[in-house]
Amino acid sequence: MASLFNNEVLKASIDKHFGEIEDPRVERTRAHYLVDIIVIALFATISGADSWVGIETYGNSKEEWLRQFLELPNGIPSHNTCARVFARLDSEQLEAEFRNWVGTIAGKLSAQVIAIDGKASRGSYDREKGIKDLQLVSAWATSSRLVLGQEAVETKSNEITAIPQLLAQLELKGCIVTIDAMGTQKKIAQQICQAKADYILALKGNQGRLFKAVKTWFEKQRESAKEWRETGWHQTEKGHQRLETRTIWQIPASHVLPQELREPWQQLRTIVIVEGTRQLWHKTTHEIRFFISSIEATNQEFASHIRNHWGIENQLHWCLDVVFGEDNSRIRQGHSARNMSLMRRFTLNLLRQETSQTSLTMKRYKAAMDNGFLLKILADSGFILDA
Repeated sequence: MASLFNNEVLKASIDKHFGEIEDPRVERTRAHYLVDIIVIALFATISGADSWVGIETYGNSKEEWLRQFLELPNGIPSHNTCARVFARLDSEQLEAEFRNWVGTIAGKLSAQVIAIDGKASRGSYDREKGIKDLQLVSAWATSSRLVLGQEAVETKSNEITAIPQLLAQLELKGCIVTIDAMGTQKKIAQQICQAKADYILALKGNQGRLFKAVKTWFEKQRESAKEWRETGWHQTEKGHQRLETRTIWQIPASHVLPQELREPWQQLRTIVIVEGTRQLWHKTTHEIRFFISSIEATNQEFASHIRNHWGIENQLHWCLDVVFGEDNSRIRQGHSARNMSLMRRFTLNLLRQETSQTSLTMKRYKAAMDNGFLLKILADSGFILDA
């Protein structure tokens, strides 16, 4: 259990992180302080609770300990109270506080790959009310393994509108931003360059003329000079009952594209080609992928950057679904799906900063049983001030 000193520090830390968030309720209905509700939800999520009932159950089981640094004038809020508050809570304010905290622990992100990718929360749809599942675009710092921010995709829009809004919230200077084909847009490339960062953007059929020109050049080159294949960087990976081989080439954009196709893309310098073969026990698949980039690097460096991009799939999206059950969550009223998605990402960042060599699932399990370990998670992440 925390000492009096640590409790006072924890109180100050909680107030700094969440004290400025506006309470959406009218004053006469505030039986519980907003900060108390947010902190109980956060601590419960760290400790394995993935539903409103789970959050209330955690609060009731930890009430004596929580009273050491929370007010709790009317005890632990019910699961219905938590649901109503998070449904009305301003998501943008909560996300702003999240980004402020990330900024204190992320430090200088220069030379990191920042992967941008979207994910749907499948359980958040409501067929009866005609509400689609929540779509979020997240920014992932691959080296630090931190979620830097998220942006919701508007109901009648797509990721193209959410990506620029997310990029505008981030400090990108010196970083390499990687985005799948949905984000391969001239204005997005320009925005990244204006932020003094670089880009690697996947190139597919949504950029018709550009894609066709690169694909045609590659096919002609491969046919006319078969020895050209040996100039690429070769990778072979074996595991999970599959064998994958990849060859990566980087070619100056001026060798592949005429000026009229290069010019609209700010600082376009390099075309990257990745040819991959995957052998499974029952089938073999072959794929060729194309990328455009503002950087000049070796084949091996591009292979690393592109590989790092897919860390957002298995280190973020996979963890959210498997460890936190995000796809199965039926939290969906008002702003609650977006707010709880942020809680999960907040929790994931906290758990990743804790240094013990154990799985995320076991860290959550231990935090539920051991208050001291939960405080260690908060301290290691920089959540507790001066800890």
